[in-house]
Amino acid sequence: MKPRTIPIFLVFFIMGFGDAVGTLVGFVTKEFNLSPAVAGLLPFFGFLAFGLFSVPLGILADKKGQKFVLVLFLSLVLVGELIPVISIARYEYVLIPIFFIGVGITALQVVGNPMMRTVSAPGMFSRNLTFAQFIKSIGSNAAPYILPLVVAMGIAWQSIFGIFALVVAVALVSVSFLKIEKDNSETKKSGASLKSSFALLKEPYVLMMVLGIFFYVGAEVGLNSWIARLLQMKFSLDIDKMATLGIGFFMTALAIGRLAGSFILSYLSPKKFFLSTALVGVVALLGTFVPSEPVVLVSIFLAGISFANVFPLIFSILIDTMPERSNELSGLLVMAIVGGAIIPALMGVVANESVELSFIIPLVIFVYISFLAFSSLKKPAVAVQH
Repeated sequence: MKPRTIPIFLVFFIMGFGDAVGTLVGFVTKEFNLSPAVAGLLPFFGFLAFGLFSVPLGILADKKGQKFVLVLFLSLVLVGELIPVISIARYEYVLIPIFFIGVGITALQVVGNPMMRTVSAPGMFSRNLTFAQFIKSIGSNAAPYILPLVVAMGIAWQSIFGIFALVVAVALVSVSFLKIEKDNSETKKSGASLKSSFALLKEPYVLMMVLGIFFYVGAEVGLNSWIARLLQMKFSLDIDKMATLGIGFFMTALAIGRLAGSFILSYLSPKKFFLSTALVGVVALLGTFVPSEPVVLVSIFLAGISFANVFPLIFSILIDTMPERSNELSGLLVMAIVGGAIIPALMGVVANESVELSFIIPLVIFVYISFLAFSSLKKPAVAVQH
């Protein structure tokens, strides 16, 4: 591991803070006596940032450089973390900072993923990006563990913003001193624009990979949202106790899979690993339809293992085919994270008829991802005119 990758790994840890919004909803609802619809604006604003700002942020990175964007938007995240520390007298004092944090973390996603390629040794991009996703998962799990501990100690729940602010400040300083020999944006002759970014979608392979992220994120969020309900309906497990363990099973498997993936990629090519993990995902999702509790639980765990590395593999494989367009591609790929808002809602519509039937949606998604992985094996490069 090269020393200059460490600040970027820290940036990925901070990306995980975006997942803390779900944990905060309950505390904010109680604090301000909100209706579920109004409280739901918190996670909505997070996904809104991905949809609205990803592509423009990729263009900004192309014009100003990746390090510039990281420093600027780490500063915005820091501001967002500090406002609730100063006051939460009104709901807006939480909602607006969450939006700032959402925009900032969107920027970290857009820039951090391709920047990992900039700071990595040759041939180490996929491995480092996979390990970075493991680091991100640690950040994602920080709030669910830290918040109850803080409250149990008699400290106000909003103090978690101050804890996160300290981490962001450390990252901001470390990135500020990071030496970058050459940024992709500095070697690119023609400047990026909205037109040039979306024009990349005319390349069938690029469009397929962007859709891969859209569907994959939706499948992951969808499973996480509906696992407990599936276990309750199929095996009459208590949704407040045993069924919820299914979610923990899945999230633990994601973390294990990402850590294992970073080692596997030392011996297996990213494209072959992509195909292997996609096929395992299909088998795992088929297992959720078996009328056996042990089989379903093992399948959920196996699904987490297989889901774990899809995002960094799609990202790194596509960027490696067109490194000179990394900022624009990153903007498109991060924009596709909005699938996490759409696919679970679609599963919810189907679940009104049958929760088990709703799991056909992630199954079909992983059949598509397997096709995408197979196509990647035969796609060494994408030729795009500048």
